Amino acid sequence: MPIHRVLQRLTRGALSTLPSVARPLTGVLPQNDRGARLDPSVHLALRVLEAGGNPTFDELGADRARVEFEKLPRLADVPPLPVERVEDQWIPGPDGEIPIRIYRPREAPAPGPAVLYFHGGGWVVGSLASHDATCRFFARRTGLTVIAVDYRLAPEHAFPAAVEDAVAAFRWVRDHGAAFGVDGARIAVAGDSAGGNLAAVVCAQVRDADEPMPAFQLLIYPGTDLTRSMPSHRLFAEGFFLTERTMDWFVASYLTDPSQETDPRGSPLALEDKRGLPPAHVAVAGFDPLRDEGEAYAEALREAGVPTTLRCYESQIHGFVQMGGIVESAAHATDDLAAVLSQRLRA
Repeated sequence: MPIHRVLQRLTRGALSTLPSVARPLTGVLPQNDRGARLDPSVHLALRVLEAGGNPTFDELGADRARVEFEKLPRLADVPPLPVERVEDQWIPGPDGEIPIRIYRPREAPAPGPAVLYFHGGGWVVGSLASHDATCRFFARRTGLTVIAVDYRLAPEHAFPAAVEDAVAAFRWVRDHGAAFGVDGARIAVAGDSAGGNLAAVVCAQVRDADEPMPAFQLLIYPGTDLTRSMPSHRLFAEGFFLTERTMDWFVASYLTDPSQETDPRGSPLALEDKRGLPPAHVAVAGFDPLRDEGEAYAEALREAGVPTTLRCYESQIHGFVQMGGIVESAAHATDDLAAVLSQRLRA
């Protein structure tokens, strides 16, 4: 039986329906430095993945890692919800056309607010396909148009190619979105992991160019400090899906020189002046190597006078927005994030 089917059967309600089977498999639930316990279903999923002995992304290399990353939504049984209209387009970019995918639910107002979404994947893996279910969910849950961006990936297109594409995509949607019902003054930038990093960087780049900025930024467990020096990187270096080894490989693939680790276009936490950036909501996970830098960025925004809210989902790991099919608490967390988007853009 394929590993994703095994994972689905073991995790989907296993602790409540088959405790005699599930509890011996999970063992003692890990506890983080704040006293929070890992969600039992997440722990079970991690144990099953560990037992599968699958190679890590860095062992696979970029091409094979991309293929495996595309399987994650199926692994977590995330359903691709129907949306009234889904359209693929290509827009002008700094080095050729950038593919985008527009999700428009039936109830989306026109003209109305929209969400520009950047997928995660360490700037190396990920695509329109890998986050299709995520974008469909946000479109259905918010009733808003969602536009996904297929920015260039490293190592073929190293830093700052992804940044350049992300900024170009925002500018194009802001300036031309009226053609498909988008109010250019009410665009949120959003993303998970590397996508959260890009969303934050877009805001700073557009502000520094003295142009109309996004109305809001939703940063989901974002990478904000590529030096990887904060305590959570050591606390959760192994055993919680995103490992230190994989993170090091992502950064080494993305950057061409270690000095770029402190470039604000790669590490938004290093940005000296954060005043005047768009209002933000930052979501982090309690067992994530990126937890501390996400929280530090939220605090830095607050200190700069940027209206910012922060939510730590203490029982979750990196990647929880793509685990809603097998982890009930992850589904609730993702629903929370959709509610934040809807409230902030419809206010």
